Amino acid sequence: MALVALVGAGCTGAEEAPLASTAPDSGLAAFYGQKPDWRDCGDDFECARVQVPLDYDAPDGERIEISVIRLAASGERIGSLLLNPGGPGGSGIEYTRAARSQVSADVRERFDIVGFDPRGVGESTPVTCMSGPDLDAYLGLDMSPDSAAETTQMEEGSRAFATKCQEKSAKLLPHVGTADAARDMDVLRAIVGDEGLTYLGKSYGTYLGATYADLFPTKVRALVLDGAVDPAVSALKMNELQSKGFEVALTAFIEDCLEAPNCPFRSTTVEGALDEITALLRQADKQPLRNTLGDGREINDTWLAFGIATPLYDRKSWNVLREALKTAFQGDGTYLLRFADILLGRRADGTYTNQTEANKAVNCVDHVYPLDTPAYDKAATAAGKLAPRFGQFVMWDSLPCAYWPAKGPDPDRRLTAPGAPPIVVVGTLRDPATPYEWAEGLAEQLTSGVLLTYDGDGHTAYMSGSSCIDSAVDDYLINLKPPAAGTRC
Repeated sequence: MALVALVGAGCTGAEEAPLASTAPDSGLAAFYGQKPDWRDCGDDFECARVQVPLDYDAPDGERIEISVIRLAASGERIGSLLLNPGGPGGSGIEYTRAARSQVSADVRERFDIVGFDPRGVGESTPVTCMSGPDLDAYLGLDMSPDSAAETTQMEEGSRAFATKCQEKSAKLLPHVGTADAARDMDVLRAIVGDEGLTYLGKSYGTYLGATYADLFPTKVRALVLDGAVDPAVSALKMNELQSKGFEVALTAFIEDCLEAPNCPFRSTTVEGALDEITALLRQADKQPLRNTLGDGREINDTWLAFGIATPLYDRKSWNVLREALKTAFQGDGTYLLRFADILLGRRADGTYTNQTEANKAVNCVDHVYPLDTPAYDKAATAAGKLAPRFGQFVMWDSLPCAYWPAKGPDPDRRLTAPGAPPIVVVGTLRDPATPYEWAEGLAEQLTSGVLLTYDGDGHTAYMSGSSCIDSAVDDYLINLKPPAAGTRC
């Protein structure tokens, strides 16, 4: 559930002042004073829908809805812990339904666990763009174009994606950015009765949390930003660094695989195994692998890249990746296609969640992207040299932003949150999707940032098997005791 799409949420390094605080005024009082109608929605959870302005600059105008879920504290309650799993586009509703495995028992004892689908996502007022077959066609484009014709297909497919989003979601598109979602979080904070926000954000959720702190530094109680995004990195540079992160994670997987009895590589060296992955992708680029799902999709190198990337998010999936690669080397790409479907939100019936559409919608309004294809071509070539297995796919996947019909009000801002209490930033050394250097950058950028390091594998660290990380995070959330500077687990 917490998987993020391959496109990273990137920001430029412009030196700018923090965003102006938007304390509730008379125009917003009605939103902050809502009393949700909480209703039982199974397994001890309660659900509600709250209203927020479509446009915070016009609070008397159109309203949209945010879907919220909570699990009551099991003991002496401190307040609420708000969750966000990342994306952008990940469902906080689905993630919070797994709270018993995502949040420790100690924290669940003291906090109501509250999740929400951000504006534009899932059960909240959603961005809608394409049908399932249309998304199949777009996501199956050759995102490593090596001819003028393939580049043209990428342009046409990306432009069609943007156009269909405009046709179906024109009103919403300018207002799905992270700054607006952070303002929604402050409404939720008030609605659940907390003076200060306690928050656990993972992956893109770290950018959302840091944006909240920059907007409302005096409303922060405790923020854990796990698997950090660095707002000081430009959009295409973010793609490049993320693709390198997947290469690091793939290398770690191969090193582990070569010691396992069922490793599918013929080579006994890491470099040799990496070459076998490269050959597999090139083979699929020329001749798609078999697809036994019967859905008509051709398993080209794009689907394989998505599929190989997905299990790298979680070390516990490495054994399944070994099996999937074994069948792929034999010409059957079905298992890797299924992994890609998990990453991209494709259901077995061929429909999609709106995860992919929301991801594009948020990224394209949050950040500044080039408007001409040659810029992506140049960046993809450079990324392909630094990250041969993933660079081109990650870079070209951002091309719809070149044609995006909406822009956000405050794209690409540094986030410093002056005046906020200590904010804990967690970084994993071999994180595939949010490289460790981003955690270093965000912790340094935040005026009160405290870096907590996990020497491990996989995407994000809390509740991933390290009792050292879990204890440090829990002590901070419950007792407001941040880890000592330089703590490494």
